[in-house]
Amino acid sequence: MVKTLWLVRKLGDFSSDLVGEEDLVILIQDGVLRFPTRRGWYACREDAKARGVKLPEHLTKSYEDIAELIVRCERVVVW
Repeated sequence: MVKTLWLVRKLGDFSSDLVGEEDLVILIQDGVLRFPTRRGWYACREDAKARGVKLPEHLTKSYEDIAELIVRCERVVVW
């Protein structure tokens, strides 16, 4: 189970020190402009496509995937 789902719109002021081992980070909006390099980090597939960013399928989550995670996790933080 995911403890905290972090939805990160841009990375400029986001501290990855806040992310725990049971957490997931999903880069959305302009956050997808930075490649998800850590375990448990993903990019929103539709936002990446809209910005012309090509990422491996296994590093992306669809809007539908994100909606399911929001329902299942303990808490959601939008940064």
